[in-house]
Amino acid sequence: MEILKDIDQLLVSWGMSPSLADTLDQFVAFAVVLIIAFMADALCRGILLRIVPRLVKRTKATWDDIVFDRKVMIHLSRMAAPVIIFYFVPVAFAETNSFTLDFILRLCRIYIIISLLSFINSLLKAVYNVYSEREQFRDRPLKGMLQTMQVVLWFVGIIIVVSILIGKSPLSLLAGLGASAAILMLVFKDSIMGFVSGVQLSANDMLKVGDWIAMPKYGADGTVIEVTLNTVKVRNWDNTITTIPPYLLVSDSFQNWRGMRESGGRRVKRSINIDMTSVKFCTPEMLDKYRKIRLLKDYVDQTEQVVKQYNEEHGIDNSILVNGRRQTNLGVFRAYLTAYLQSLPDINQELTCMVRQLQPTDHGIPMELYFFCAIKDWVPYEAVQSDVFDHVLAIIPEFDLQVFQSPSGRDFRQAFSADVS
Repeated sequence: MEILKDIDQLLVSWGMSPSLADTLDQFVAFAVVLIIAFMADALCRGILLRIVPRLVKRTKATWDDIVFDRKVMIHLSRMAAPVIIFYFVPVAFAETNSFTLDFILRLCRIYIIISLLSFINSLLKAVYNVYSEREQFRDRPLKGMLQTMQVVLWFVGIIIVVSILIGKSPLSLLAGLGASAAILMLVFKDSIMGFVSGVQLSANDMLKVGDWIAMPKYGADGTVIEVTLNTVKVRNWDNTITTIPPYLLVSDSFQNWRGMRESGGRRVKRSINIDMTSVKFCTPEMLDKYRKIRLLKDYVDQTEQVVKQYNEEHGIDNSILVNGRRQTNLGVFRAYLTAYLQSLPDINQELTCMVRQLQPTDHGIPMELYFFCAIKDWVPYEAVQSDVFDHVLAIIPEFDLQVFQSPSGRDFRQAFSADVS
């Protein structure tokens, strides 16, 4: 203050009018404040952008390299200049009218608020980058949470900036907005529903990034690649992207294949239709042929021994009954398939593994193979499944059985050829 008075008196002594001298010395004082502010800004940038990175590199932790990122430090250094101007500008305009000083102070407050919001926003992004790289958080909907915090942050910031411009308290402004809550709910309906749905999906562990989900109603069948506040992006197996609102995943049903990936195997449930006319009782010659098959030798011998013992105890002549129990080629075939599945290394034997007959239909007798493949990746899984049924189709004629299939043109040609001959 004394310095400004001395400058003012010096200018007046040089013949300048008192009003012009006041304006000029206030301008000089304001210019000095600006110079000090920008010097402080340059100093903060030098410290935060040069010294802090060197200190961070010396630490063994990796999170501080991301949190103290260059963008974060730039936004932090921008707060130095407006803070200095805000505290020192009243000295420069001490003698002027309150309108100019109030205008400059409001601009400083707004600049400080915007700089602070930018710093917090960049810090949130840095923290998101840290946790999204960690294995235990990689499959969490962190991006949706980040967007929610960003919306809340900038919403509060806009309220504060508007309150500074109109000269009212932010609380009174928020109270006034309460009357328009219905309009806000309508405008931010999707964001609010997306936030609530994201919390439910995360809390109930219903969905993670990387999960394979299927939602045929909305054309989604693939891997979740991103979970945001308003969308869940699914990369389908044809490399198309399906976007689904999060609240649909909560209100509607979808299939998540994560349980299969975390289990011991991926299920195979397929059947082959056997022609009923090819089913017949086994003769001793047929059993001798089946006994030569490695997987059936023990089964045929043990069954024959048990039946002979039963027949001897009950006085039944083995010559009357074929193998006592009247075994069929279909029953032996079913036993062979069970032994074959149990011999495969790619099938998880700790889970259900069986071969069963289903209800006969006009397309024959369905013989269903039900087992779990230990390999769960799509391409190897399909290869194992195909190899199993290739073998099944090839071995069926060895048991004097036939696969049922609808008559084709070849069948009709053979029938007509037989009639002509």
